[in-house]
Amino acid sequence: MNIIFHIDVNNAFLSWSALYLLENGYQEDIRLIPSVIAGDESKRHGIVLAKSYPSKQFGIKTAETLYSARLKCKSLKVYPPNFSFYKKMSDKLYNYFLEFTPDVERYSIDECFLDLTNTNYLYDDILELAYHMKKEIKEKFGFTVNIGIGNNKLCAKMAGDFSKPDKVHTLFLNEIKDKMWPLPIEDLLYIGKSSSNLLRKLNINTIGDLAKTDELFLRKYFKNRASFMIEYANGNDTSKVISKNGKNKCLSYSETLEEDTNSLDILNKKILVMCEKLGLKLRQDNLYAKTIAITIKTNYFKDLSHQKKIVNQTNNTMELYQNALEILEEIVANHLVRNIGVRVSDLVNYKSSQISLFDDNEEKDDKVWETIDKINDKYDDLKILPAIFYQNKDQNLKDKYN
Repeated sequence: MNIIFHIDVNNAFLSWSALYLLENGYQEDIRLIPSVIAGDESKRHGIVLAKSYPSKQFGIKTAETLYSARLKCKSLKVYPPNFSFYKKMSDKLYNYFLEFTPDVERYSIDECFLDLTNTNYLYDDILELAYHMKKEIKEKFGFTVNIGIGNNKLCAKMAGDFSKPDKVHTLFLNEIKDKMWPLPIEDLLYIGKSSSNLLRKLNINTIGDLAKTDELFLRKYFKNRASFMIEYANGNDTSKVISKNGKNKCLSYSETLEEDTNSLDILNKKILVMCEKLGLKLRQDNLYAKTIAITIKTNYFKDLSHQKKIVNQTNNTMELYQNALEILEEIVANHLVRNIGVRVSDLVNYKSSQISLFDDNEEKDDKVWETIDKINDKYDDLKILPAIFYQNKDQNLKDKYN
């Protein structure tokens, strides 16, 4: 059985800023007073990026404006972000994790997944190890973390969010019914606000309700997403911990947007362009992707990613695009996007498909893409693209290929 840790720094930006200030002679620990980390108001970036626990008592929330936060607390102290120091602390923590396992995935600047499945011969008690790590991080680095433990990444991350700060929680597969199913539907990982609102209208109010929902019924409202929503509600997740130095090769493209946005129309177009580039690169290298992920950096610099397994590994641009769309809406929900990317991983140099009525069509598709690539490579002034590229009227999209 897999053993996965999810380790998340409690209130990272504010905690790390507090450490930096204390190390440089500041007399007050800003974690103990009403304080926030926020962007530059003069550049219209005056948004709360992180808040102290005393600030929380005034009702101050992450991502609200500084103007709004100050109305709630007149004595509020505001500090600018220090991303170079945050990166330094993040690197220290990452290197610390490598002392326990080589299988460490950096999920964001302040959280990592650790795969401890093959280290049982080193550690007799996984729970005892988690408490040891939590204590040592606090003593060694000066900040606290939450550690969630599960049999997969989904359960580990859900466990880490049960209650904070400075806690260890488990959510093993045999605990899902008691610990996860009673939670409100909004608490399920990857379920955004629009999805949870619709689920409640369908009288699906808890994670347990969703876990027991008929997939055919749910497909009427969520189409292909219905399947993995029910899988997640049952605690099923086959995604791997992808370490930087691991065996899982990957390819990715990303783009920083001119303006922060959560417009699915705009993001769809960006993803389509990136999938075309990824598909071409995969075909050139005779590789096929088994996993695809969407990565975003939010307007308050939070890194998020969401991945899914592809039923039949592929290097077909449109198959990559369709799979990417299935996970886009959930990761974007409730966020303004500053940077967006697409990543493919679990790359193999062979293709094996489940037997279906459509095998002939898949083979024809592969030959079509092979022909398209040859024509595009031969004629510099000609670019053949799927019709979907030309169905939208955004000339900027086509300009990327001229």
